[in-house]
Amino acid sequence: MCIDPPVPGLNILITGVPGCGKTTLIMELARRLAPYRPAGFFTREFREKGERFGFELVSLGGQTGILADARMRSGCRVGKYGVDIPAFESFLGEILFFGAPLVIIDEIGKMECFSPLFRTLIPDLLDSPSVVLATIALRGTPFIESFKSRRDVEICLLDRQNRVHIADLVEVRVREVLEKYDCPV
Repeated sequence: MCIDPPVPGLNILITGVPGCGKTTLIMELARRLAPYRPAGFFTREFREKGERFGFELVSLGGQTGILADARMRSGCRVGKYGVDIPAFESFLGEILFFGAPLVIIDEIGKMECFSPLFRTLIPDLLDSPSVVLATIALRGTPFIESFKSRRDVEICLLDRQNRVHIADLVEVRVREVLEKYDCPV
């Protein structure tokens, strides 16, 4: 178990234009940092006949759920996608974020922020002693933007050219912090 540092843990937010590889990067980092037993989730598109119909949630423990679907009727919409807030909140409730030395979240974005639970969870996690590694929308609501200006946040701007370099830098940075506080692998 990690010894809680006297100040909040490291928070790294990865941002960039849609399609630059944020989810791919976070999945790779989750793989590389798996010995630290991170808690969290990532999102992935689901397609039918080559057309994107929505977004699936996948926890680092293997549970799945639906975040949004183009065929869903919902008062919460982003573009053509209806967001399933009850399903998302049920999914979040299954993840043991607090107490994990490393928390990985993909992503802090418009769809996720429709959830009152998520809107409470993110600031609490950023204030926690856990290392938080998350993707975040490049441009977002004032709520989303507020996280980027926190003093305890490091921002990484991702693009297709720096993806491998950023992955290596973030991995080293996270390992340094976790090892400083005696988090066993």
